[in-house]
Amino acid sequence: MTPPRNALRSLAGAGILTAALLAGVTAAPAAPTGATPAPAAPAGGTDHRAAVLEAEDATVARGAVESNHRGYTGRGFVNYDNVTGSSVEWTVEAGAAGSVPLTLRFANGTTTDRPMTLTVNGTPVATGRSFPGTGAWTRWQTTTLDVNLQEGTNTVRATATTANGGPNVDSLTVGDSGGPGPGPGGTPVAANGQLRVCGTKLCNQNGKAVQLRGMSTHGLQWYSQCATAASLDALAQDWKGDVLRISLYIQEGGYETDPRGFTDRVHNLIEQASARGMYALVDWHMLTPGDPHANLARAKTFFTEIAQRHNDKKNLLFEIANEPSGVSWARIKSYAEQLIPVIRRYDPETPVLVGTRAWSSLGVSEGATEAEIVNSPVNATNIMYTFHFYAASHRDEYLNALSRAADRLPMFVTEFGTQTYTGDGGNDFAYAQRYLDLMASKKISWTSWNYSDDHRSGAVFKEGTCNAGGPYAGTSSLKPAGVWIRDRMRTPDDFRTR
Repeated sequence: MTPPRNALRSLAGAGILTAALLAGVTAAPAAPTGATPAPAAPAGGTDHRAAVLEAEDATVARGAVESNHRGYTGRGFVNYDNVTGSSVEWTVEAGAAGSVPLTLRFANGTTTDRPMTLTVNGTPVATGRSFPGTGAWTRWQTTTLDVNLQEGTNTVRATATTANGGPNVDSLTVGDSGGPGPGPGGTPVAANGQLRVCGTKLCNQNGKAVQLRGMSTHGLQWYSQCATAASLDALAQDWKGDVLRISLYIQEGGYETDPRGFTDRVHNLIEQASARGMYALVDWHMLTPGDPHANLARAKTFFTEIAQRHNDKKNLLFEIANEPSGVSWARIKSYAEQLIPVIRRYDPETPVLVGTRAWSSLGVSEGATEAEIVNSPVNATNIMYTFHFYAASHRDEYLNALSRAADRLPMFVTEFGTQTYTGDGGNDFAYAQRYLDLMASKKISWTSWNYSDDHRSGAVFKEGTCNAGGPYAGTSSLKPAGVWIRDRMRTPDDFRTR
């Protein structure tokens, strides 16, 4: 969070079914534990966003819920007994009759195919569907089929057809499968596809400038209970969010204390956002120390794995330095020019977002301006620069700097609030609206801080909401800032496809 100039930095905020149209098996990178069960997804209506239904919460016949192979979502996966007829059955509620894609996520660590028959409401839609070896029990893949669901309650069952049983099954995703761009009600990723930087704008697969609007998590070490399947369903479906910023602190009890565990949490949230058709913005949330070079080796390790595992996805953004402080722009630029080639070795397409001087204030909080970046930009392509503001603290000097910068540089506001720079205090909605109006007019994408139930006024949920499991949809659990930002996210997106 950016302090105003001359202020001390606070760390506090820191019917009858038709035959299925089968799709081929596609690689799905592993995602670890950490999510909670998703509710059944609406099918056949106007909102085609996906919901993830975990296998461990379904009805299991001759199988066991286990968690000894990493990469699963939710609390575990189902290990089928090695018998013919072992099965997992999900209940899917459809708001209207219609066609919907079903995606099974599975792993088969053997070299022997483990076919299953898939039925919907007791009618086979895929008989003896192949579930081949995936190379390891920790390597998860997906297979997708389109089916017609009836209005109301439906059952989807996957039944082993040989004495070897079925593969390990992690989840069933109901809804958007990431196919061609949809009509009204489609997901942001389906509408826009792979993003890239064009000039000073973020553009979609059709070369049209887009503005993404979404929320940032709080630190995963403190508030992972607020980033669950249920809360992300609400963000995608009720809030109409386009993008989830996944905030990975490095210090402050974050990544450095458990690199493997925190990396797995990020993998999981990338998969959760992807299943819902949202973009996933991976935030390397360096804060203290303010020199990004202090964590360069860690950043190389982390982003190498993220880029390798998810390089087949079209919905990623990488923010490589949250809030540099106390260092020159030249120092930040040097860091970016060492890290970006590491990412590009495995992922040449994902836009990279570079933090700016003085807590991503374009240098304003330390007496500089955006001119230092304009005059000496990072030597890389497909990049953007970040700006953070808190409306009650950052007034005209900051607003004007963002406006000028957006005319010369590709900008992305990855963090902001309606309060003071501590993320707390009274809300200045009027001044925040000036920022939002500017960002809309110049198509500057944004993610707001933060999607948690922290006690500060900048957290959107009332205290205790996440431990209670919601509700996350609607406004009954929201603080005033939450009501305000949700209202502004729910206005229609202006995604141009032609």
